[in-house]
Amino acid sequence: MQAEERCPRADKLEKKRWSPQLIEIAACSWIGRLSWPCPISSGFRCAHAERPLHTRPPYSLTFSSLRGSLSKIRNIAIIAHVDHGKTTLVDGLLRQAGTFRANEAVAERVMDSNELERERGITILAKNTAVFYHGEKINIVDTPGHADFGGEVERALKMVDGVMLLVDASEGPLPQTRYVLSKALEARLPPILVINKIDRPDARAQEVLNEVYDLFIDLDATEDQLEFPVLYTNAKLGQASTDPAVPGETLQPLFQAILDTIPLGKGDPEGVLQVQVANLDYSDYLGRLAIARVYQGTLRTGDEVAISKRDGSIEKTRITKLFSFSGLKRVDIEATEIDDIVAVAGVEGITIGETITNVDNPAPLPAIVIDEPTIAMQFSVNNSPMAGREGQWVTSRNLRERLEKELLTNVSIRVEETGSPDSFKVLGRGELQLSILIEMMRREGYELMVGRPEIVTREVDGKMMEPVEHLTIDVPENFVGVVIERLGPRRGEMVKMHNHGYGRVRLEFRVPSRGLIGLRGELLTDTRGTIVMNSLFDGYMPHQGQIPQRPTGALVADRPGVTTAYALEGLEDRGVLFTPPGVEVYEGMIIGEHSRDNDLDVNVVREKKLTNMRASTADEAIRLAPPRLLNLEQAIEFIADDEMVEVTPKSLRLRKKILQSNRRPRRNAAVTA
Repeated sequence: MQAEERCPRADKLEKKRWSPQLIEIAACSWIGRLSWPCPISSGFRCAHAERPLHTRPPYSLTFSSLRGSLSKIRNIAIIAHVDHGKTTLVDGLLRQAGTFRANEAVAERVMDSNELERERGITILAKNTAVFYHGEKINIVDTPGHADFGGEVERALKMVDGVMLLVDASEGPLPQTRYVLSKALEARLPPILVINKIDRPDARAQEVLNEVYDLFIDLDATEDQLEFPVLYTNAKLGQASTDPAVPGETLQPLFQAILDTIPLGKGDPEGVLQVQVANLDYSDYLGRLAIARVYQGTLRTGDEVAISKRDGSIEKTRITKLFSFSGLKRVDIEATEIDDIVAVAGVEGITIGETITNVDNPAPLPAIVIDEPTIAMQFSVNNSPMAGREGQWVTSRNLRERLEKELLTNVSIRVEETGSPDSFKVLGRGELQLSILIEMMRREGYELMVGRPEIVTREVDGKMMEPVEHLTIDVPENFVGVVIERLGPRRGEMVKMHNHGYGRVRLEFRVPSRGLIGLRGELLTDTRGTIVMNSLFDGYMPHQGQIPQRPTGALVADRPGVTTAYALEGLEDRGVLFTPPGVEVYEGMIIGEHSRDNDLDVNVVREKKLTNMRASTADEAIRLAPPRLLNLEQAIEFIADDEMVEVTPKSLRLRKKILQSNRRPRRNAAVTA
């Protein structure tokens, strides 16, 4: 491009480090005339610039400059099975939309801001961001991929007008893919199919596409929903293409598909105010923040509004602050745009599903409906001999307040009272969801005890019904027999088996939910860690009768003290030890797994007697096998009905509910060693 063709104001704006978007708007008032990011430098190229520009102004400048020109807002959720690349794709969208400076250090999976999310590599909480493309704002909601966090997905779908369904090019649709897609189709949201990880050596794009079409048909999709665009992406490299044989250079085809497929909202900015809360956040300066979508009307800072509560009552409040989203930051605004996703301050006491509406003419929206929980666990105050040594919050009042706080932001969890003031029954979607809650409480300084997971049954026409799961297992061919053998006693019924032809077989079962408790650990051992298993709630079925639990007993300490290598060496033949030498134990604490089916009370603090007689062995060094150290999920899976897991900020201990051996019911007539 020649110099005389350059806009006379572009040079001034470029010196002020304005982004290309602002140069377009402020210098020329041309929206949408940006060319796509330079494939070599990943920077945006202004329609009047001779070289790529990498800088951008502060977020407030970006938003205030764009705000006056924006009339179109699109809201989209990214849904997929766990580990199919949702958060990595959001990283690519943010980078190529100019959210970050070229020299800005940005962590991988930037949307996974929670410490636990980064450790485990999974998304736990639904989060939203916004990017600007061709003068239009695109609000993107990143959702969890694990079935246990389905409540996050359900409420995220209430905020959007379409979904981006992500599927792994090798694994294809898995249980959570089916679940999130069924929810999106029920809400009549138009989908965009993205087949990700197209660079995998075992990618089978065409087969996966056919499997997705079969899934749509199986879920009774309408003809309009079946006419979805298909893109093939490599999220790590930020590439998208409409042809699997031709790799893309940028994510431009994906941005364009969003604009072409996701409809604009139909709200009226002059209508009755309707703003529904779908998420909550907290600010140290502003208190509780409600993350909500503006369906109708306009909300302004300082307005007096009504909050329609879940019980039908109306509360008045005043809006103190409004924010919109731009990239990863919140931007102050004075008034909302129709169909935008905003953060509202000054609404103390508001919860998810409630509606902000007019005081004079309230018009609440229907509350968000969440599926019922299927698993329950007992949370109790820690009453072990070591209680209070490591945690800061140890009383039943502390435990109650923390669970009540969790209920405000986690709509899929319920808490019920028990017969004791020191324990609570917590109901959720699965073991992982509840173990994540326990781990978060542990890191916050709480001490508690948790029991074995139980299923939540219901009675229909006089019959007891129990939850059933659709279990999908990917396993090497030589372990298929082991898996089928393990699931037989757990009342598993095989519904499908498919060999992909690359050495692994996919098995699908219908299994009672209680049949899955403790199954993962057994199968990982039997298949040498090669199994991949995922499950999804699949309704209710008549109670299936007795299901065998853990076939082995426990090695239980019979007195307090500190474990010694001398004592542990004599117990290695009795089973697998969980405790190394030098660890303090108490009576009733489980220190290992017995090799037989009965519990065994053992002395793990015994020391070698010292005499003045010289030993002929010259005191050989004791060599112990490394103990099996259980993490929280493994500990919860291991315990039986008469056992509990003691959780503190520094330790995990397994114990019997009744510590004293002379008061404890013996399992299979336990013996003493």
